[in-house]
Amino acid sequence: MKHSFTPPEPGDLDGARILIFAKAPLPGRVKTRLIPALGAAGSAALAERMLWHTLEQALAADIGPVELCASPNIDDPDWAAFSLPSGLEFSAQGEGDLGARMARASRRALTRNRCVLLIGTDCPQLSAVRLRAAASALDTHDAAIYPAFDGGYPLLGLRAIHPGLFADMPWSTSAVAGLTLARMQGLQWRVWVGDELADIDAPADLVHLPAHLNPGTPSHVQTVAA
Repeated sequence: MKHSFTPPEPGDLDGARILIFAKAPLPGRVKTRLIPALGAAGSAALAERMLWHTLEQALAADIGPVELCASPNIDDPDWAAFSLPSGLEFSAQGEGDLGARMARASRRALTRNRCVLLIGTDCPQLSAVRLRAAASALDTHDAAIYPAFDGGYPLLGLRAIHPGLFADMPWSTSAVAGLTLARMQGLQWRVWVGDELADIDAPADLVHLPAHLNPGTPSHVQTVAA
């Protein structure tokens, strides 16, 4: 039996919603695998720049609401030192592993929006153009994904949620994208697969880091892709 999504009647739901999962970029708590190359402070500075870059691209995509799913809650003192662009909505990631948190946020968002794009902040190549392409693909597909070179995915787009999609997933391994695709194929979903992109997680990944995001450069420069 095919488990594809039946679109709602026009006007029932808003457009795409971008859910950005991010931790407060504090030294020693984010990008810890980069500490041997950048140090704790440098890794946190990079995390902050990639967070800003991701938020800029998501807002520039102009495809619907942009929601920062924060860890901890955005009202926590951990976020007090960081300024964020206007135009965002906020929610707390809550408890559970990454799969439980993404499933919960997706389920909530899909009660109000025709589709959801789940992204992190690790992929500078995830531009406004690529976000628009994924949202557009969801007009005719049940899911959209950009796989990563390391076997994960920088973006997963959904028009429906299934309880088996995120459960018992070996997060932070090279099996994530492949298993996710296999599960969606098992549901007989129509899946759009975009370009393979580079996450910035380990020292070897720094070759893919755009110069303006390098924490050694003097200041943050806005570069919003059209």
